Formats: sequence, structure tokens, C-alpha cells
Amino acid sequence: MIRDLTDAEARRALVLKWGTVPDDVLPAWVAEMDYALAPVVAEAVTEAVLAGVTGYPVGDPGTGEINGGPLGEAYAGFALRHHAWSVDPDHVVPVVDVTAGVRLAIDVLSDDAALAIPVPAYAPQWGLAATTGRTHLPVPFTSDRGRAVLDLDALDAAFRSGARTLVLTSPHNPCGTVPTRAELEAIRDVVVRHGARVISDEIHAPLVLPGATHTPYLSLDGTAGHAVAVVAASKAFNTAGLRCGQLVVGDDATLHRLTRVPSPRNDSWSPLGVVAAIAAYEHGDPWLAALVTRLDQQRTLLARLLAEQLPRATARPVEATYLAWLDLRAYGHEDPAAVALARGRVQLAPGHDYDPDSTGHVRLNLATSVTRLTEIVRRLALAMTPGAV
Repeated sequence: MIRDLTDAEARRALVLKWGTVPDDVLPAWVAEMDYALAPVVAEAVTEAVLAGVTGYPVGDPGTGEINGGPLGEAYAGFALRHHAWSVDPDHVVPVVDVTAGVRLAIDVLSDDAALAIPVPAYAPQWGLAATTGRTHLPVPFTSDRGRAVLDLDALDAAFRSGARTLVLTSPHNPCGTVPTRAELEAIRDVVVRHGARVISDEIHAPLVLPGATHTPYLSLDGTAGHAVAVVAASKAFNTAGLRCGQLVVGDDATLHRLTRVPSPRNDSWSPLGVVAAIAAYEHGDPWLAALVTRLDQQRTLLARLLAEQLPRATARPVEATYLAWLDLRAYGHEDPAAVALARGRVQLAPGHDYDPDSTGHVRLNLATSVTRLTEIVRRLALAMTPGAV
């Protein structure tokens, strides 16, 4: 069910990832997949376009009448099937995308205080403080058998230093870790002790791979009053350009605050994005299952290729997403992404985009064909150790 795009198709479809690099460069940077759109989504969007569904979406920000409806029902069904999580459809609020949803939640719900940002962090999160008039305090991870686990002492220290909101990314990008229920409960206990808030970016939740289980933060006891989740079908179904994410809230008081903001705070999500999300949530399970199988195979292939060709590289276990966080410091390059591009003609995301202190790291996108992934690693190995491959 998963069809690899040809190079020509990828350059036309993925205008940022493929369309902005020279023809001799293999792109493995932007978090988009080199796979054809799920047929159920493509058919739903095509039908909507042919019907002229290109106007404004349903909803009137400022009156509270933007939540629930078919989109809320579709996500609630998906959450129950995939995460055993009972979501009230009326507690699902459309937003433009996940980053916009996180920003909205900070603007409306968070105290005027610093944000606690786990690092390395998804690159746009570094701009959240500036765009919301706040500062940020980085919170590092510790390592548990290679897994990235949030340092609870550092989180506690951030709150004691004035942070009032934790921006959680679960599953994590770029580390690929899926926090366990126990790990999330420990985070919750620190948050509650300080009377703080959590905004949980769970866009990669549909992409948890075999061996791990996603636990929605809001499914934990004692979280409804201090947390929101930000979700979307866009990462799992490659529909970021259709512009529709969702905020999920745990109680009516939070819902009231989020749905009665002036319309410029939350508008302009796309009706085509709503169509795509509903199709994905209601009819995309078989395609998604095939995708997870493919990504599981790709992470196994990547591990083998790294062991054979880049044995001094270390990688976080990829428990979810299609993104691998590689530590290449042993090869002696401060910016291995720049070296990979210059010497190997492969484009990776540089570690310093995710943490100024993560020199020597790269993020590699493995959601491509077997042939391309094999060539990406071959080129990377050649760039790191010229003449070795």
C-alpha cells in the first residue's frame, strides 16, 4: 500500500524537501515522507476540490462555536482505536497546524513566564518564546540505555527558576523516543508540584513503531486542568500543506478560554485540511498500518547500514517517527551536515538547529525507499571518512 515516489514525482510533490535542493543532492532533512499520498485522503480531497470546497471553514472564533463536529468525532474515534483514549468530540478544536496550536495555547492559557523547552528541541520551538513574548529555559535529557529521558531535576530547577509551562514533545522529535506512562507520570508530578502547565505536541503519536506504546499526556489522572494536547493527521499522512491541526482539551473551562478568543488568534485553518483529516482518521487505518510496517523495516535497515558503514556513529533508538538522531562526533566534524552536503551530496538536518550545543549531530529522515536510504548512508559514510566506502 506504500508507494515510493520517483525522484521526479518527489520534486513536484515535496516542494521544500526536494524542490529546493540541486538535482545531484539526496534530501533527507525536512520531516516529509517520500511516499505517495494515502489513496483515501487523495480521493477525499480531490472530491472536495471538484465540489468547490475552497472557501472558509465552519466555525466562528470568539463565540465558542469552532469545536466538535465531524472533525471532533473523527479524531475521538481514532484516539480510542489507536491510543485507548476517550476524547470528548466537543473538546477538539481546529487550528492551522500544530505549531500554531502550541502558540495559541501559550498565548491564551500560559502565565506570562518562561517556557521550559526539552533539548534537543524541534527547531520551531526555539522561536516560541520570542513570538509569545516570553523567554525559554532549556531542559536536557538524560540517557537510559540510549533512550532520551527528560531530566526531572532539571525540569524542577526550570520551574524553580520561573518557568510556568512545559512544552512537551511526545513522541519526541528529533530523538524518536516514546515516553513511557511511568515517565509521563513523573513529569506530571513535577508539574503539579509547581502548579505549572503542559502543552503536549503529539503530532507523531500515530507513528509509534512496534515495541513502544504512546500514552497521551491528557489520559493521565490529574492532567485535565493543566494540559492540552496538540495533534494532527498531517505528519502520519503527509498533508502538512493542507493546514489543519487540532487542540484537544481536558475540561470545559479550558475549552471556554480557547474557543472565545478574538478570531485573529485562531482562524484560517483549511476546509480541505479538515476533509483530509477526517478521511485519514476515519478510513486511513489500513494505510497507516502499512506505513508503520514500512518504517519499522526502514529503521532496521538504517541500524544495519550504520553498523556496517559508520560504526563509530551512535543513534538514539527510533521508537517512533521516521527521524533518526545521529551522534557523529567521533568522526571529528563540528557540522557533519555541512560536510555531508559538500562531500556526499546528501542533505541532513544539522544538530545545531535543535540545540546550539548539539554540534556533531544530525537528524536523518528515513521515510524513503530502500534504495535511497542505502545511498544516503553510503554518501554520509563517504563524507565522514573519505575513501572508506
